[in-house]
Amino acid sequence: MNNEKKQIALLGCGLMGTPIARRLLAAGYPVTVWNRTRSKAEALIADGARIAPSPSRAVAKADIVITMLENGEVVENVLFNSALPGAAAGLRPGTLVIDMSSILPEQAQSHSDQLDHLGVPVLDAPVSGGTVGAEAGTLAIMVGGAEVEFERARPVLEVLGRPVHVGPTGAGQLTKLANQMIVGITIGAVAEALLLAQRGGADPAKVREALRGGFAESRILEVHGQRMVEGDFAKRGSLAIQLKDLRNALHTSAGLEFDAPITQHLAALYEDAAQHGFADLDQSGLYQELARRQGH
Repeated sequence: MNNEKKQIALLGCGLMGTPIARRLLAAGYPVTVWNRTRSKAEALIADGARIAPSPSRAVAKADIVITMLENGEVVENVLFNSALPGAAAGLRPGTLVIDMSSILPEQAQSHSDQLDHLGVPVLDAPVSGGTVGAEAGTLAIMVGGAEVEFERARPVLEVLGRPVHVGPTGAGQLTKLANQMIVGITIGAVAEALLLAQRGGADPAKVREALRGGFAESRILEVHGQRMVEGDFAKRGSLAIQLKDLRNALHTSAGLEFDAPITQHLAALYEDAAQHGFADLDQSGLYQELARRQGH
């Protein structure tokens, strides 16, 4: 079948799912969408999407199903809850499910095992790059699962960014946890450094400019550092979700008997930030918690 004619179902039209759907539609793919809050799905009608009343109806004619949902429990519900009815009730054998949500590796393995009994292959393919990357089609896509299914999915995933096959089922989620450890820790480092510079009398904006291009350069310094300098903490990626991912990293670390003290410390800082009212900010809002500690 020509890749341009593959039928795609997208389950989850939130901050990430919506721009993903728009890119697929713009690339010529027929896309059927479902979202628990129907109005979010209806926002895609103008882009050419079809709306389905349930996950099972959304996937009924799909060649590829993409899920972009909040956490592993929600993915489980949308796939298997008979009351919705869930996607599993409508999936045809051979349909490829690509879960782009960020969940635990063990949950990805469980979902794959359950769908395997239906003859449905699964890739776990979480992403990094936030809404900016989703809109631009520059997401880093970390894919776990069978390599033959990765090759089948590649043309679709390349519309969304840069997919890399990193190993068997669950490996994509493990890679995403590694990504979120680096992101969460680096946000903390950038925020603390800029606050120190400000306390000492330096201009944080100029400090950030001076650091660019040196060994401290990073995407976090570039993007999140700018948000900190401007005091712009409008949610693109959620601090609450960053905290969820760090908790997942610690849960997985414990299961592997791996000590992760730096991640543990940053998770505690994000926990404090959430408790002090910053949960609905962008994850760069950790700056606000660190500033609060300094009496700013």
